[in-house]
Amino acid sequence: MSRLPLCAALILAVAPAFAQDPAFPVTVPHAFGTTTIATAPQRVASVAWANHEVPLALGIVPVGFARANFGDDDGDGVLPWVEARLKELGAPLPTLYDEGDGIDFEAVAASAPDVILAAYSGISAADYDTLGMIAPVVAYPEAPWSTDWRQTIRMDSAGLGMAPEGDVLIAKIEGQIAAAVAQRPELQGKRAMFITHLDTTNLSVVNFYTGNDSRVKFFQDLGLALPQNVIEATLPGQFSGAISAERIDMFDDVDIIVTYGNQDLLDALRADPLLSRMPAVANDAVVMLKNDPLGTAANPTPLSIAYLLPDYVALLANAARKSE
Repeated sequence: MSRLPLCAALILAVAPAFAQDPAFPVTVPHAFGTTTIATAPQRVASVAWANHEVPLALGIVPVGFARANFGDDDGDGVLPWVEARLKELGAPLPTLYDEGDGIDFEAVAASAPDVILAAYSGISAADYDTLGMIAPVVAYPEAPWSTDWRQTIRMDSAGLGMAPEGDVLIAKIEGQIAAAVAQRPELQGKRAMFITHLDTTNLSVVNFYTGNDSRVKFFQDLGLALPQNVIEATLPGQFSGAISAERIDMFDDVDIIVTYGNQDLLDALRADPLLSRMPAVANDAVVMLKNDPLGTAANPTPLSIAYLLPDYVALLANAARKSE
């Protein structure tokens, strides 16, 4: 919990209520068309990942949002940076929607929201239509799960009638990132790759996130570059790719690897006759993330970035030094 004061310092000193005299109605374009919110919402709900963090950062407590199902270290369904913000606002825990089997439409409807935020999500057209029968929905701009943290703030804050406050929040977070990166010049220009999953019993395929994924987009916020073949795999609507380990020389330009795993995986990479040839593996320039809050925050969100920066930047910088 030592990082929580930094998280708190990031939050804007905005009024802990809705925007004054917002210019309603507001219309938000997205992948399924446009959504118009006629009047200032008094009851805000969100589905999927991280959307609830936008109203929270802007001083609004949602009536309900998705339960955290990854990296929740204490099992209460709320990640530490969200818990900290709720405490700052003096707010009780809102309704948590269990999305283990998809969106819980009944629970969302029971919350009686005026708007549903889903700018970062993977909702289908059918999901959008069903949610739209409950309240106006702010969906993702182009492709599922491809909305970066800036877009998430812009779209969700627009749906709240608080676009100017959203812009200020973005600028505040960018300042925090810039301050952290300025202390780690070794990151500049290093080429980083985020591998999604490796099976220690079968390392014949390497799955990786493309430049459409928010984790990879965040690399660029930190001054890192993308390897050429990750760039080439970044096609519209594609946020992951895969190659055979027999073609691993395609990633000879990778300086740093980030993935989820433990020492067993690292040992398997070093022992594999193909993957061990990757310069990042040979140099031990590998960042292993766990199923914990830090590993979760590597997929950056409005409230998690301040929590993430100290440790994540340090891990990446350590890997960058090994790649030299």
